[in-house]
Amino acid sequence: MIKSNHIDGKIIPVKKEVLTFANAISLSRALIAVPILVLHYKSGEEATWLVFLFVGYAFISDYLDGFFARKMNQVTEFGKVADPLADKICTVILFLYGVFIDIIPLFFVVILLLRDGLILAGSLMIKRKRGKFAMSDISGKIAVNALAIYWFVAFFFPQREQTVQFLMWLSLFLLFYSLGSYIHRYYLIQKKGAEFN
Repeated sequence: MIKSNHIDGKIIPVKKEVLTFANAISLSRALIAVPILVLHYKSGEEATWLVFLFVGYAFISDYLDGFFARKMNQVTEFGKVADPLADKICTVILFLYGVFIDIIPLFFVVILLLRDGLILAGSLMIKRKRGKFAMSDISGKIAVNALAIYWFVAFFFPQREQTVQFLMWLSLFLLFYSLGSYIHRYYLIQKKGAEFN
């Protein structure tokens, strides 16, 4: 069913369940940054195969939770929050560690935190007025993927300085682009009364 004033294009049934397979994957992604940091730090900041494995899981799990949520009809109100929040927790921890080991500039993390704070505030205001959270925007997912690639290259291939710099500026552009997209969605939902999943 398509509705012209529906911001997500089509209506998806959203359940109230919390304990689903898809949500478990999201929550595991929020926690995976901790063993990555511990293993890397204890190995003398050496990027071991085990660190690589955990980083790979963090990246792949961002696709798996959404895939299983749709495939198993497990799109939930909790999952709408858990998925992007897991992204933010994992990302912030890994990027702060990147600042600590001097592979990520501090200003980048400050911008990242401010952007995420604005999106979170908007989400809470939508929840307060409309009684539910809005789903993540595709531009946000693209920005998260760019961040993951930037961190991965900076972490495992720091000698590729030009590539790292390019990915940093690309990530910043996509962060601001997605912020603009979220502000636009906020306007449509809060001011124009658009329907959303």
